[in-house]
Amino acid sequence: MDKNFHEKNGNALYIINILKKYSDEEHKLSIQDIINYIEDIYKVKNDRRTIERNIELLKDKLEYDIDISKVRNKNFYYLIKNPDIDFEPGEIRAIIDTFSYATFVPTSISDEIISKCKNMQSIYENEKLKDYKIYSNNIKTNNMEIIKNIEDINNAIYDNKAISFDYYKYELNPTLSNVMVGTYEVSPYAVIYSIQELYLIGLKKGENELKKFRIDRMKNINILSTPSKKIDSKKIDGIIKSSISMYGSKGNDIEVVCDNKLLDNVIEVFGRNIDIRKYDNNHFKLKMNKDIDGFKYYVLRNIEYIDIVKPKELKDNINKILNDYLRR
Repeated sequence: MDKNFHEKNGNALYIINILKKYSDEEHKLSIQDIINYIEDIYKVKNDRRTIERNIELLKDKLEYDIDISKVRNKNFYYLIKNPDIDFEPGEIRAIIDTFSYATFVPTSISDEIISKCKNMQSIYENEKLKDYKIYSNNIKTNNMEIIKNIEDINNAIYDNKAISFDYYKYELNPTLSNVMVGTYEVSPYAVIYSIQELYLIGLKKGENELKKFRIDRMKNINILSTPSKKIDSKKIDGIIKSSISMYGSKGNDIEVVCDNKLLDNVIEVFGRNIDIRKYDNNHFKLKMNKDIDGFKYYVLRNIEYIDIVKPKELKDNINKILNDYLRR
């Protein structure tokens, strides 16, 4: 097709791209500004009438919300964001921070996602990110299959198909190395996020207990023709609600008395859908149905602020760990 056809009919796209990147309420563009940007970036010359005609096309036919203000008999333009599809600067920053620090995404992939986020906003918002730094330990996964893993798992869940995958864990062998510990066939049911990691909840072939698998530890996922094993959705909800830090799978009735200093942290970790009541002026009582193994590690991290009421099994387990440590 003739090059001139592309240049003539691409003007509307040129204009909208220019307005997205170079305009906002504080930085409005004149017709001449738009002409200059198009010529500089796309190497296409335009006249005022062409630009004005295409702006009207964008406004009237394509329904872009372009503000037009007049200063000294001269029109100035900027693109008003669509709240239904355009991210606010704070939302973009939240996405950038999330992928900067999420350990389940390799650095190269998080860099690509951050770059895409920056391309969605104006140069003026990106100027505020020019000194952006990541303050984090080098604990990101190096599994470059992570994005494909997420896509494959979601497709398998949607199609109600089982999957197979190789599963890896770190071992001292004799140095620290990431080794394959097995190839599993699993019926996938849900993906959940906990403490900066993504987990698959699924049922291994030949087993009856739901398990959790770190998605960043999976490689070579294959979607099988075998249908997923049917399971009561309440069991899936139960394992999500009962699990703490992805340890264990069975819920138990737990009752503890906590120092008020721990209140904010308890809400952050366990959410608001828990039975929490005042115990005295300095303490509150917490009742939950959670996994004992997972909650055990939470208690050990906050041992000076928690007194276990029940179950006795949990209290005995904590006491054994502390006594064994003191005897070393």
